[in-house]
Amino acid sequence: MSTIGILGSGRVATGLANKLATAGHDIVVGTRNVDAVNWTGSPVAIADYESAARRAQIIINATPGDGAVERLGALSAALDGKILVDVSNSHSPSGSGHSLAEQLQAELPATRVVKTLNTMFFTVMTDPHSLRVPPTVFLSGTDTSAKAVVTTLLTDLGWPTEWIEDLGDLTTARGTEALMLLVPSLIRNRGFVPFALTIAA
Repeated sequence: MSTIGILGSGRVATGLANKLATAGHDIVVGTRNVDAVNWTGSPVAIADYESAARRAQIIINATPGDGAVERLGALSAALDGKILVDVSNSHSPSGSGHSLAEQLQAELPATRVVKTLNTMFFTVMTDPHSLRVPPTVFLSGTDTSAKAVVTTLLTDLGWPTEWIEDLGDLTTARGTEALMLLVPSLIRNRGFVPFALTIAA
């Protein structure tokens, strides 16, 4: 099992940390204020962002998408040569037309960025079988070996391989991030309830 650093200590980070720890991974949660975190759930280590990034081989960005480029760019040395799994979405789209994942890759050229889990309610990330209809989790990344590692993590989170849709290289993250424009309307119509997007064929 791998040491996984999860940057963030909110609902997304907590759910991912608990599920991956239960699957047998060594988890270190990175947060801005270590003393303010009152962790409940599976045993994990708590550290600052940089310490978590240095300790882990795989890092999950579960911080808010807005500001993520600057936040993670400051960790470039700690992220060098590692896999960065970006599950966030930005509320401020780039004027360049590039996805947040692409911006992170440009800021961190020595890091292998993979985009996934960003098209669903946070509880579905760790419990995909909770929905009546099988959801789809999308995968975008240019490094195929990094995507293979992330696919294994998705199965540890409970995702059957047939529910995983590899879209291709990192430019395909533009599509999944743009899908989040639907979310305010979905929440207005259906309320704050678990949802995910799926491919019906």
